[in-house]
Amino acid sequence: MAARFLAVDGGNSKTDIVLGTADGEVLGFVRGPTSSPHTIGLPGTIAVLGDLIAAVRAAAGPAGSAPIDLATVYLAGADLPVEVHRLHAAITAQSWTTRTVVDNDCFALLRAGSLMPDAVAVVCGAGTNCVGRAADGRTARFLALGPVSGDWGGGHDLADHTLRVAARGEDGRGDRTGLTRAVADHFGRATVAEVSIALHFGELAPTRIRELTPLLFRVAATGDAVAGRLVTRQAEEILAQHRVAAGRLGLLRSPHALVLGGGVLRAQHPLLHRQVVEGALAQAPEVRISVLDAPPAVGAALLALDALGADSAAQARLRRTLATAQPAAAMSPAA
Repeated sequence: MAARFLAVDGGNSKTDIVLGTADGEVLGFVRGPTSSPHTIGLPGTIAVLGDLIAAVRAAAGPAGSAPIDLATVYLAGADLPVEVHRLHAAITAQSWTTRTVVDNDCFALLRAGSLMPDAVAVVCGAGTNCVGRAADGRTARFLALGPVSGDWGGGHDLADHTLRVAARGEDGRGDRTGLTRAVADHFGRATVAEVSIALHFGELAPTRIRELTPLLFRVAATGDAVAGRLVTRQAEEILAQHRVAAGRLGLLRSPHALVLGGGVLRAQHPLLHRQVVEGALAQAPEVRISVLDAPPAVGAALLALDALGADSAAQARLRRTLATAQPAAAMSPAA
């Protein structure tokens, strides 16, 4: 019987788990809530993973009851070496598999997006992060602890700033912008001031602010200067991450891949995408840029196949299956 693996891609908004075999067969594929320890704590991470592993085993039917040889677990929030160590220890203690590999979810995205040995991945989804790898095994990464480590950007930051500049444009502290009318209309209020008051008193849930990210890009596409500056700031942050990671690895003047992932970048909003592509080529003329077109869970699964010594045929089989597979919903009570 072919060796079996669990592959986990846990982002800030969702967690995908694949149960498969070393010959590239996918036995189960489920999706649940975030498993990031930054969001739900280490005990919450273990609880969510346990529920989802049980769900993917159940989804596999009788094949799901066999022992599992390897788990490759790539999570948002596995940033510092001590965090990776603690996660590895906690996951290993569950005895879900014989062997466990743990690291940051950006490495799964990187593996899914490029076969080049020299590569950088930038994720811009709910937040942002970046990792790089060189052919000689060196890696580059950031603390990625949020504002306390200098991080900026991603859907949540963009939404917060959209509301802020809309309010300032309305009351005169900032430049006039079409975001003011768009934000008020989005929430069915006459003014942004009414939106702010409704958020203050709990009439609108604070999580609804996140709805403003797509609105920002729509208004920016009309040529609105204030919205455009926010989009440009995001592009500059993405380019800074690429520049620093590639620079640390000595890749800025060498051929290497730049894999763009996360919901904001995968949407390829024209204004943002153009600035990122043009800027990346300006700072690294030999870079090869791609936007991830597969679930990052593909990368976690491919890394499992790498560790199991699977051949290229098994990798191709797995890619084909996951390219069209829809994960089953598996909501965890721990979320």
